Amino acid sequence: MKIVINADFGGFSLSDDAMRMYSDLAGLNLVGKPSSFGHTIFYIDGEIEDESAFWEGEIARNDENLVKVVETLGSAANGNYSRLKVVEIPDGVDWMLQEYDGSEWIAEVHRTWR
Repeated sequence: MKIVINADFGGFSLSDDAMRMYSDLAGLNLVGKPSSFGHTIFYIDGEIEDESAFWEGEIARNDENLVKVVETLGSAANGNYSRLKVVEIPDGVDWMLQEYDGSEWIAEVHRTWR
């Protein structure tokens, strides 16, 4: 299974080009609007309301479309302060995403039997 992680400090984010490509692949109608903070906020169907804002952090990291975006765009997929990387883990491994100050890694989940 392939999973996208942020391999640097700063937090997971996608570039505007990556968001547009993800939108196309996922069949979403995301419309980008500049924010007063100097970055683009994407809204579902162009409805500029807080509840329709689309946050890339909600995309499952093993989402096939997200993996394709990062593999296709390479470093051009990186958002501000991120360095995205596709890692592969064996199928069937129970995993979770761990992070410290935005830098992430995959941890295997161990079940304790009692």
